[in-house]
Amino acid sequence: MRFKIHPIIFLFSFIIIALSACDGVLKGTKVESPAGYDLSKPERFRMRESLLEISGITFHNGNPETIYAIQDEDGRVYHFRPGDDKPAYTHFNKQGDYEDVAILNNNVIVLKSNGVFYSFPLANVKQEEQTDVNEIKDLLPKGEYEGLYADGDKLYVLCKDCGGKKSGKIDGGYVFTAKGDSLTQSGTFGITMQKLTRKNGKEDQFKPSALAKNPLTGDWYILSANNNMLVITDGQFNAKATYDLPASKFLQPEGIAFDKQGNLYISNEGDELENGNILKFAYKSSAKK
Repeated sequence: MRFKIHPIIFLFSFIIIALSACDGVLKGTKVESPAGYDLSKPERFRMRESLLEISGITFHNGNPETIYAIQDEDGRVYHFRPGDDKPAYTHFNKQGDYEDVAILNNNVIVLKSNGVFYSFPLANVKQEEQTDVNEIKDLLPKGEYEGLYADGDKLYVLCKDCGGKKSGKIDGGYVFTAKGDSLTQSGTFGITMQKLTRKNGKEDQFKPSALAKNPLTGDWYILSANNNMLVITDGQFNAKATYDLPASKFLQPEGIAFDKQGNLYISNEGDELENGNILKFAYKSSAKK
């Protein structure tokens, strides 16, 4: 005996099966990841509304107990334990386009998109209002800057788009050495992409939004929020690999940092529907084998 299935019942059954399959694919999809990390399995820290547009993160000496963060509208540096419900902050300047933050020689350094630095003592970070802020101008040529990283007494700055892309090399990196409260340029660098086979977009879509050095390997991890990409280079900024960052997990990746255990943190700006967040990717030594 044959049974007839009503078309409406068939249609609903098909939709349910299709949605279940899609849900399984989304949940089970493995994201291609650097050795030691699984980019498909983050620990998520949701930010409060005040950090909706979180644009840069850092640690002091790799200590994971406190995250220091900046957002790109208010002149505030936030400091909080991962998972804190209400992050504390200190106010250092009026509203502006602030892109990244670093800690250099016990000073907090904030990078504005026009290349201006703001510096104040880390010891004063718990003050509600900073009164000892050093504004440092005219160290960088005109451009749009988003990447900042402190390593020892060196400060690395990376331009988002300085028009220096030629012969497989992306220019716009500057190195400064700290001497007391002053910064002196001590070098430049570019990201060499020439020998890298690109698989996730054109090279001209790569616009660096943040950088950090992996303390376990010495490799540089460089974000491009423009096309949701992570580029890994060696210590001399020669590109070794690229990784897609799915928009389903990485809404707008603007900040990156490592703690001293080698755990990777990537911050994402939010939008009208979703808060900003910080994603933590635990380092697993067994994954390196």
